[in-house]
Amino acid sequence: MRLIALNKPFGTICQFSAHETRASLADWVNVPGVYPAGRLDADSEGLLLLTDDGVLQARIAEPRHKLVKRYWAQVEGVPDEAALAALSRGVDLGDYVTRPCRAAAIPSPEWLWPRVPPVRYRAAIPTAWIEIALTEGKNRQVRRMTAAVGFPTLRLVRVGIGSLDLFDLKLDPGAWRSLPAAAPWQGIGSSR
Repeated sequence: MRLIALNKPFGTICQFSAHETRASLADWVNVPGVYPAGRLDADSEGLLLLTDDGVLQARIAEPRHKLVKRYWAQVEGVPDEAALAALSRGVDLGDYVTRPCRAAAIPSPEWLWPRVPPVRYRAAIPTAWIEIALTEGKNRQVRRMTAAVGFPTLRLVRVGIGSLDLFDLKLDPGAWRSLPAAAPWQGIGSSR
């Protein structure tokens, strides 16, 4: 059984087959037989797990297992406590209401690698960073949640899955490493 942690770069699609205009996972990982355990859209970056085991893939990806995924979102504007509370309670996105989650303002991560291409800078519009920890993972969910409370996401980085932390793994964008299959569940009760 293989389990691989990849720091998926911005612009990469979550498939191994070639794409006409974007990089694919095959541009970063040359390991036959693995596939993504969950997804990140092409405009999102960060921790992505790959495996060759269908049971493990389901345990990582399916919300019923309540494996926490942590995201750092750079948003347009500066969310107040009311917006963070709305995110935490759950947001009505029209087609479904998100589950309660953890949402908090965080300092700007100055040490985070630069995005290529960079987020468009606009002097008249401030930005802020928030961390969202949730157990769901619906299509573009974090982006839809922040937009619904009035703060569109400009940059989205998944920094954790279960007990795995992207920065503890010390993976630069495009880098990957093999992990023990039990890795995402070690220390689930931690506050990170």
